[in-house]
Amino acid sequence: MNGADVLDIARDSIWVLIKVSSPVMLVALFVGLIIALFQALTQIQEMTLTFVPKIIAIFISLFIFFPYMGETLGDFMAVIAERIVNLG
Repeated sequence: MNGADVLDIARDSIWVLIKVSSPVMLVALFVGLIIALFQALTQIQEMTLTFVPKIIAIFISLFIFFPYMGETLGDFMAVIAERIVNLG
């Protein structure tokens, strides 16, 4: 294994990390934006109003996106295992 292979694996792993984490992060971003707009319009500055809906939305989005996340990580693991087998 040379330096180019290591860089390829590192680049692929960063790309997989972005693909796996982005759906949940986008949900958290949009829910946070909606809550911030609601707080700005109503001038309610309750701290639990910011955290509880985001936690619930992230929890639900994890259930929804878990098959996609698992498939993506499984495909990446198969590629890494294939590279290990072909190495020797």
